[in-house]
Amino acid sequence: MGYAFGTIDELGDGVFRKVRQELGVKAFGVNVLVIPSGVVARPHYHEEQDELYFIHAGRAKFALPGESRELGPGGLCHVESTTPRQVTSVGDEDLVMLVVGAKDGYVGRDGAPADPSKLG
Repeated sequence: MGYAFGTIDELGDGVFRKVRQELGVKAFGVNVLVIPSGVVARPHYHEEQDELYFIHAGRAKFALPGESRELGPGGLCHVESTTPRQVTSVGDEDLVMLVVGAKDGYVGRDGAPADPSKLG
C-alpha cells in the first residue's frame, strides 16, 4: 500500500509508540515517545543515525554538550548521531514527542506534479 493513517492513541500504551512498524515506514525510523512528567530518559547517542525531535505536547529539556534547552509544543531539536543527548519531561503534563531517525542524508528535491483526478 502506498499510504497509511494512524493516531498516537492507536499505537498502544507505554513510552514507545512504534510509528514505523504500525504504518509500514521503511525509509527512516520514527516513533512517538510519551514520557510522564518528571521522568529523565537515559542519556544516549547513535553510531550512525541522526535524530529529529518534534514536541507535540508537554515540555522537554534537552541536555547536550555545552548547552541545555527547554522546548514546548511546536519545538524542534536536531541532534547528529554521535552527539550525546538526554531528554527530561518537565512541566505538569506528559511529554509527547515525535522522533525521526535516519542516516545518509538528503536526497534532493524530487517532487513532481500528480494528477488531482486520481486523488480522493
